[in-house]
Amino acid sequence: MDTWQELAALVEARLEQASSAERGVFATGVAERLMRWHEALPADEQAPFTVSLRPLLNSVWEGVLGDPTAYPAVKRGVAQYMLSEYCHNDGQDGPDDADESAAAATLHAAHAYLFGCRDFANWTSQRAVEAVDQQLEYAAEREDVELAHDPDEALASELRRQLRDLDLIANYAKELRHTRTGLLVDTSIRLRTELRSPLSSQAGFLVGPPEPLRPATSRK
Repeated sequence: MDTWQELAALVEARLEQASSAERGVFATGVAERLMRWHEALPADEQAPFTVSLRPLLNSVWEGVLGDPTAYPAVKRGVAQYMLSEYCHNDGQDGPDDADESAAAATLHAAHAYLFGCRDFANWTSQRAVEAVDQQLEYAAEREDVELAHDPDEALASELRRQLRDLDLIANYAKELRHTRTGLLVDTSIRLRTELRSPLSSQAGFLVGPPEPLRPATSRK
């Protein structure tokens, strides 16, 4: 059985081979799963900055599934972040709102859509792994939560999920290559059902009941 580190390397290799359009869809799906997890938290435990990024994530979805009119909305959303206090070089002295897992993944997905770079998709993948790792740490500290898997297996499960997502997306590679210039409306609507819905599924994602997702330290 592959270790989670080996699976992470495989995801990275697959992302390098994928087209920029496929990477955009992948990153958006991962960000959506993290965002839905965060939105399932009690209202008083949700981070305002993270929740404020929901419209941006919706616009990214429209863009990666073939609506070119979403590009200005995504560009504005990223620009608003860049000009805000949350984009800084103050380290621990600055606000850490944008380092929350769902927020960071959404911003990475937006950049993946705008620029097509592999790194942004790979960083989105890593944020999901870190989120699982963090939930395991929370569960280990609580007596009322039972771990469904051992830690390494939980991380591997998330990465296997990502590989399945990449397999699904690859089936639509020919259609997705035209998303930058725009797809027919009927095609975009179909892709929402055939791609957005399964990629957004929470099946097997994270461990135990929702907990606040604090910035996590990656396993080495």
